[in-house]
Amino acid sequence: MSLGAWLELIASGLITGGVYALVALGLNLQYGLMRILNIAHGEFLMVGAFLTWTAQSTLGLSPLLMIPVCFAVLMAMGLVIHRLSFRRLARTSPNLDVFEARGLMVAFGLMFLLQNAAQLLWGGDLRGYDYLTGPVAIGGAQFAANKLLLLALALGFSGALIAVLRGTLYGKGVRALMQSPTGAQLVGIDTTRLHPLMFGVGLGLSGVAGCLLSMTYTISPTMGEPYTVTALIVITLGGFGSMAGALVGGLALGVVEALGMHFASPSLKSLLSYGIFIAVLLWRPNGLFVRK
Repeated sequence: MSLGAWLELIASGLITGGVYALVALGLNLQYGLMRILNIAHGEFLMVGAFLTWTAQSTLGLSPLLMIPVCFAVLMAMGLVIHRLSFRRLARTSPNLDVFEARGLMVAFGLMFLLQNAAQLLWGGDLRGYDYLTGPVAIGGAQFAANKLLLLALALGFSGALIAVLRGTLYGKGVRALMQSPTGAQLVGIDTTRLHPLMFGVGLGLSGVAGCLLSMTYTISPTMGEPYTVTALIVITLGGFGSMAGALVGGLALGVVEALGMHFASPSLKSLLSYGIFIAVLLWRPNGLFVRK
């Protein structure tokens, strides 16, 4: 293989991995902080994608203008959903195990509700639009401009979230709750404010991921479920609660999938992902990037 072909292959994996990381960061934020395993996370990505497609196809708005809109709309949905369901579950569940089980059932319900609502509103056909599809030459390789933009924005949003969690007072409170919920509450960190806010931010990130995906790929009401599964694999690789681990794990998984599909067969994509998932669970159940 030539250098340009290698660049295209690695870049393809990084582009896919950037989306994986962005989706996994939002899900990791919810589970690491609140122990909410939101199986419907990918469906909110789908909502963000369809909102962007609708705005572009009917109003002619640029997908870039829809990024803050999707974040705000999905974050507002997250705040409402947390208030109506997960906050009540937290109050009525006798212990954390019961809360996780009940939360998982609620998330399954949300998944089917959003899928059917999307099919009712937008139909079951594949949707898409052309945006920055022209080629860009870099180092002897050619890339679609929209995919390079997707990678840059996904990495930018992921890095911004990690920087906020590490450098701000709210971020330090979130990290403290992830490490020791009881200890964090003893020093005065208010979970009643942080929990709904971070749940909303997690869904906002999924909406941004859907907006970015709509610029480069076709979308459908069932597109979200595979991204939820992949996000769980990425979180397992990086470690539950580790934001930097989710970013590195997402990029690494994207590259591994790209290499595997090129040198073996595209049909082996799922096999590679689940094989890595099982291997990490057996070898490093706490994740590759979490210190004991």
